[in-house]
Amino acid sequence: MVCEDLSRKKSDSDPRHLIPDPRHPTPERLQMSLYKSDYEEIVDSETEEEVKKPSMYKVLLHNDDYTSMEFVVEILLYVFNKSIEDATMIMLKVHKEGIGVSGVYTYEVAETKVDTVHTLAREREFPLKCTMEKD
Repeated sequence: MVCEDLSRKKSDSDPRHLIPDPRHPTPERLQMSLYKSDYEEIVDSETEEEVKKPSMYKVLLHNDDYTSMEFVVEILLYVFNKSIEDATMIMLKVHKEGIGVSGVYTYEVAETKVDTVHTLAREREFPLKCTMEKD
């Protein structure tokens, strides 16, 4: 009997049983989740600096007396993703004018394209020159 009284007093005095378990939804919580406000909230934040567009760079192919026209077209097709018509037109411009624009890219992409062209040209033993300049 003494044990029962102690246990009853303990549970009555312990407030933990009054705190709802957050893992179980209560009717109030369900109602709150369905609540829709009549007001629209607008969040206004300011940035300290404006975001600038990256600088663009032209990738240029230079004419030489040894690199074949077919190889230049191949480079334009596979490295610069040009159509056969565009690749042929650019190759002819390089051949006739000495230089031609292969594309315009951000710095990192342009740098990678130049390196790729030089690597492929070296593998095929062509002295094809490819450069980049700010647009």
